[in-house]
Amino acid sequence: MIEPASEHGFEPRIGRSVSLDHAADLLGVSRRTIYNRIREGRLQTIRTLGGSQRVLLESVSVSERSEAADRPSRAAGRQSAF
Repeated sequence: MIEPASEHGFEPRIGRSVSLDHAADLLGVSRRTIYNRIREGRLQTIRTLGGSQRVLLESVSVSERSEAADRPSRAAGRQSAF
């Protein structure tokens, strides 16, 4: 009899990760930037059984919030014309 995978401590993360290209699209950056952020530890990845690297969605969300907090607001950057 085959036992469910979760009983052995393995839980698949299907739906919780995206390709590098999709992560780049979500964050509005280049694929190269995604590789840099992975190397810097700002994005977390997993490897598929086939060897592909995928970005965990949770780290994409954290990166989005971090980038938004680091960016000055548009209103703060505008100067009054009057």
